[in-house]
Amino acid sequence: MDEKKMLAQKALGALGFAYAPYSKFRVAAALLAEDGRVFTGVNVENASYPAGICAERTAVSKAVSEGAVSFTAIAICGGKDGKVTDYCAPCGICRQVLREFCNPEKMTVMLVKTADDRKEFRLADLLPESFGPEFLEGEPG
Repeated sequence: MDEKKMLAQKALGALGFAYAPYSKFRVAAALLAEDGRVFTGVNVENASYPAGICAERTAVSKAVSEGAVSFTAIAICGGKDGKVTDYCAPCGICRQVLREFCNPEKMTVMLVKTADDRKEFRLADLLPESFGPEFLEGEPG
């Protein structure tokens, strides 16, 4: 099985774990680290709405907490009541968080309906003219 299909399947498999009692819109993500590890994440809503977190940022947080800080691809799926009926793109905050940990020209963002039905973008196309750590003194590394 190819890597992209595997990543799509991991995202689809995680969708049932999303916690979305308010919006009923479940989202899941599978993040591929440069070292080959895959980290899944789901959206976790909260009665205090701003306290919730998106699936993509959950996956990034899990990865960073396990020592992975460089990513090459992410697969994202989502839908009302956990039924994937359309492509689900990352929000602006998630795009910026992903930008922190990758080369936006090389980072693949896959929007997944099924393991075989997906759209692919480069992060650079979803977040043009982005601001990253290289613009700051004392960049990570």
